[in-house]
Amino acid sequence: MSTRLSDLKPVVALFLAERRRGLLIGALMSALTVLAGIALLGLSGWFITAASIAGLSVATAVTFDVFAPSAGIRLLAIGRTFSRYGERMTTHDATLSVLAALRERLFRGWAKGGAARHLAARPSSLLFRLTADIDALDGLYLRVLVPAAVAICAAIAASVALGLIHPLLGASTGLLLLLAGLGIPYAAGRAAAKSARRRTHGVEAVRGRVIDLVAGQTDLLMAGRLDAQCAAVATADIYTSAADDRLNRIETGVALGFGLTSSLLLGGSLLAVAALAGAGAIGAPVAALGMLVAFAAIEPFAALRRGAIELGRTLIAARRVGGRLTAPDRVSEHAAPAPGIAFALTDVAAAHDGAERLAISKLSLTLKANEKLALIGASGAGKSSFLALLAGELRPQSGTAAITDSTLLTQRTELFADSIRGNLLIADPSANESQLRDALDAAGLLTTIDALPKGLDTKLGEGGLGLSGGQSRRLALARLFLRNASLWLLDEPTEGLDGDTARDVMDRLAERADGRAVVIASHIRREAAIADLIAVIEDGRITDIARRGEAAFERALDRLRPD
Repeated sequence: MSTRLSDLKPVVALFLAERRRGLLIGALMSALTVLAGIALLGLSGWFITAASIAGLSVATAVTFDVFAPSAGIRLLAIGRTFSRYGERMTTHDATLSVLAALRERLFRGWAKGGAARHLAARPSSLLFRLTADIDALDGLYLRVLVPAAVAICAAIAASVALGLIHPLLGASTGLLLLLAGLGIPYAAGRAAAKSARRRTHGVEAVRGRVIDLVAGQTDLLMAGRLDAQCAAVATADIYTSAADDRLNRIETGVALGFGLTSSLLLGGSLLAVAALAGAGAIGAPVAALGMLVAFAAIEPFAALRRGAIELGRTLIAARRVGGRLTAPDRVSEHAAPAPGIAFALTDVAAAHDGAERLAISKLSLTLKANEKLALIGASGAGKSSFLALLAGELRPQSGTAAITDSTLLTQRTELFADSIRGNLLIADPSANESQLRDALDAAGLLTTIDALPKGLDTKLGEGGLGLSGGQSRRLALARLFLRNASLWLLDEPTEGLDGDTARDVMDRLAERADGRAVVIASHIRREAAIADLIAVIEDGRITDIARRGEAAFERALDRLRPD
């Protein structure tokens, strides 16, 4: 476990960077609360014992000062209440603020280059990172770091207080508190680490399989696999329940361990102060104080019980989240090309993360600022990788790349459960009403939107529910028009559309793209027909380039799927 504690470093660093002052104040107030509680119990025991002894005779009863101890008890009680309230307010506010900042940082990281592939490949896993993993880190500060620091402070304070009664009593009490108080949670954390990992993976499997069941129930039913998927969900749930049972047994063992430690500490301190009182070294009130201080000092360590059980889950979350916090930005910052050039690539080689083979190999190509290029080739030849390189999502491993500002229209139209206006403003948050309507008009969607009761403020469902496939594509096209980028990257822009809609979309693209550079990855003749150049790509290499007017250009078009 000790080697894995390094996974906490980036998360703790973020905690301190975001709300250092609030977190430290919260920890201080938590320590004050615990110390006030120990002092309150000890002083109360001393006062009750001393008052009882003083009441045995009239002379001592008259001279006994009840005001100073009772004032101290009230002060400690009020101070403990205020510090407890302040601790809850400060620690929870600081923790929630840090977790919100952590979610924002992760979300922003996933919203950058390369995110689309990772989200498409592992949507349920990344959702788990953003929700459950972040929630697990809630316990890092509140259930691990603060309780451990406060417990150590309490042990030191109790050891010093009891050391004033007798040095051996203080030293032995402090040693027992530290050994048992920290040893039991440490042992529990080690014992629970495997089950905590299993529970985390089990919960993630349950969520992923349920998502698959809900999203793919029609396909599963048609394939006769609906019962099998339900069984897979049940299996993951049983796996998770078994891990929960193991964690609950460990937690019960921790509670038993602290109970035995508390009994041992109470019994040992009782014998010690009784021996000291019998020898005349201390009086009965001081004996009561010492016994109760020792008894109260074990309570802060018991607060580590839940944190120790969840430490394995917290470490997993920290490792998965922390890796993203320290990972370099996937977006590649390209050099600006020369004036009049959209991009200039020289001997560029690039590979996707984790891939053993190159996606782009020794590619050299230059496109002028007003030219249109069509990329053609078989599926998997490298067309989408070429677009990812130009969009900055794929980092060159060698060679040089100078690329102007670009925007990418992917094969799949990504629309959100928001208004039509909101979906458009993603492209340009500063766009006014006139610009939005102009983009819709250029995409051939304005008449349709104006016919809706709420126009631009019409709400769409998840994934753009409420629009047809062609309308969704036109809305995505309008977003493209709103982006004032010099280079448009289009990945099969009319795939899945009927012929008339597709031809209209391409006509509008060609008209709106006048003066811009365009790169189209395509299998269809109508898309490549607007290009000035056609490049054939195979295994990440450009094997042939033809310009409009050349016989090779027409031969390349003839290779494509007809309209």
